[in-house]
Amino acid sequence: MTPWMRGAEDMMAHPDTLRELLARYEALRIHIRRRPEDPERRREIDDVSYTLCVSTATCDIREALAAARRHIGAAEPT
Repeated sequence: MTPWMRGAEDMMAHPDTLRELLARYEALRIHIRRRPEDPERRREIDDVSYTLCVSTATCDIREALAAARRHIGAAEPT
């Protein structure tokens, strides 16, 4: 983790917001696999990817997905 990202967990989006973003991202991935020529959905997945990165203080969608899942998991009641 880079120095400017330390403490990012404190600023992460609410788990419910992250759940919604993850669900939308996955739905868009499925749609794009079925219809790769759909430019509107490609723009939409770019927007959701950006929002996930910002919401998790990451710069890469793979890192954002992992961080969102970790944050959601940590918020689950034990």
